[in-house]
Amino acid sequence: MNEREGIFAGTDPFEIAGRWLAEATDSEPNDPNAIALATVDSTGMPNVRMVLLKEIEPGAFVFYTNYESVKATELDGQGNAAFVMHWKSLRRQIRVRGTITRENGPLADEYYASRSLKSRLGAWASKQSQPLSSRTALMAEVAKVTAKLGPNPPRPSFWGGYRLEPTEIEFWADGAFRLHDRFRWQRDQVGSAWQVQRLNP
Repeated sequence: MNEREGIFAGTDPFEIAGRWLAEATDSEPNDPNAIALATVDSTGMPNVRMVLLKEIEPGAFVFYTNYESVKATELDGQGNAAFVMHWKSLRRQIRVRGTITRENGPLADEYYASRSLKSRLGAWASKQSQPLSSRTALMAEVAKVTAKLGPNPPRPSFWGGYRLEPTEIEFWADGAFRLHDRFRWQRDQVGSAWQVQRLNP
């Protein structure tokens, strides 16, 4: 394959990513939208964890979390992040790097409202990333929050989304004898034109 054709075809990397994710939804047994999200702390020490990607917008990737968590502290502190999506069933992956901004408005409210009641109450009960004495203590906090907020809890002020606007997206597909296909979409800054380049495996 010398040109971008087949699974790599297209002029919009977000459309390609959406297409790949749609295919993965049909083939991956669990969480096809899982991403390994990488951040760094104030000393430059890296962190990585699995997060569920909730939306691919025309110009960004969106996920949600607790704003008081370690990941949120690092996202807010550095203003950039990276992630990789890997689908074993398709033998493909997408790597993304870019800048981070909060999604703390109506879209966050809408997504929060779409979650199951237990997940919404769990967001209130969990002091994410903070020490926890026992699971019993966590479940007691869930019961307390349930009694207080009832069946329609509002979105907590400390919980919301992040939007990653990429300056680099790489599409990778497994090839025979480890001669993989890789295409990197790169731009100087958000809003500028993409440059696409094939990379060595």
